[in-house]
Amino acid sequence: MVGFKNRYMVMEVFLDPNRDLGVDDPIIITQYNVSKAIKDSVLVNFGECGLASSLGSFQVKYVNPITKLCIIRTSREEYQKVWSAITMVRRIGNCPVLFDLLDLSGSIKACKVAALKCDEMKFEHYKLVLGSIKACKVAASKCDEMKFEHYKLAAGAPLSADVNQHMQNCLEKIKILEH
Repeated sequence: MVGFKNRYMVMEVFLDPNRDLGVDDPIIITQYNVSKAIKDSVLVNFGECGLASSLGSFQVKYVNPITKLCIIRTSREEYQKVWSAITMVRRIGNCPVLFDLLDLSGSIKACKVAALKCDEMKFEHYKLVLGSIKACKVAASKCDEMKFEHYKLAAGAPLSADVNQHMQNCLEKIKILEH
């Protein structure tokens, strides 16, 4: 019996920074949203036959809504078609997006390692940025130049328990991908 030959793509989703943040419909990156956007792009750019041929092993295996990282599986024969369709995705829901390929591999294990490394780095960056914003807001309200510099340096404010737990769950999902 011959196994299916797949390709795994680690993709980063960039949301448009200029989108209207006041809208009551915040974009949440989910497996369903990403999968639907890619399938729609394959259909538009390659037609029904192209969609049917690429759906054989197509699956969005993992999505982290915090770090905007996703893992996509597709067949070895169709990965270039799916990859080119992904580059043509411009919207997920009502939010403009861009995809960036971070890693392409033939095994879920190699892909998992790359995704885990990237997710951990992005989460550390996310914590620093969030802490910096909180610290700068506090410092700005005090209006003291010396304290402002001090608060900028002490920017490591802790994240909420919910965000921390959600990120840990996402990291656990990556670790069990190959099972």
